[in-house]
Amino acid sequence: MSHPFPATANATRVAPPLEAARAYPVKPSDVFLFGTCVIDVFFPGAGMDAIRLLEREGITVHFPQAQSCCGQPAYTSGYTDEARAVARAQIALFAGEWPVVVPSGSCAGMFRHHYFELFKDEPQTLKQVESLAERTFELAEFLLEVCRVRLEHTGSPVRVALHTSCSARREMNTHVHGRALLKQLAGVERVDHDHESECCGFGGAFSVRMPDISGAMVKDKTAALKGSGAAEVVSADCGCLLNINGCFEKQGDTLRGEHLASFLLRRTSPAAEGGAR
Repeated sequence: MSHPFPATANATRVAPPLEAARAYPVKPSDVFLFGTCVIDVFFPGAGMDAIRLLEREGITVHFPQAQSCCGQPAYTSGYTDEARAVARAQIALFAGEWPVVVPSGSCAGMFRHHYFELFKDEPQTLKQVESLAERTFELAEFLLEVCRVRLEHTGSPVRVALHTSCSARREMNTHVHGRALLKQLAGVERVDHDHESECCGFGGAFSVRMPDISGAMVKDKTAALKGSGAAEVVSADCGCLLNINGCFEKQGDTLRGEHLASFLLRRTSPAAEGGAR
């Protein structure tokens, strides 16, 4: 298989600028899926729906069974050695030429931007990091820019609010890609909401270290989502969904967030109506 991502001569370069424009390859026949630890434990249906969306595009999806965490919780908590050990294992698992599709913008951002910092003193590992970064795509980005999907809405009209992880907005442009996919669905009206660009308060270990601040932030977020008049909430990041849905449940509200993959599959294939949430 020819490599669709040209290698650069300088393997010790710094991470690519955030929100940098990138060249997209032609749609491949095979991809890796990095499922993320949060999806694996709390939202396995979203992971399966991501696979179904990719397979529907004629792509064979490979899921290395030994994959675990991207290393972000340890990295952002200051446990650099532990994060490096986790990251090294993922780099080995996703070696090769296939694109790596990630149904989480924050985890994709870890691969694409922060592994450079973790391995800045290891020139040989940096070559692998560069390859992984160039091959890593957040799911919505991959569907939109690589698969060039054209979605046809098969469900009833609905108003939805899109929440995007704050780090994923900065690092992977998930708000741009998510909006573009929703815009393709006739009958789906995306409504804006206050605090859209603000953090939901999850932040991985932040919600554990600073529970009072995190709780206040997610209350603001859920109030804004409810105030938007949306009937459904979608997001491409399950860490945020875990926090937002937990707050909705604690408040006794029936509104729930759903991963974008599950929403897209449910709304574009009649057989999947009522799919995983």
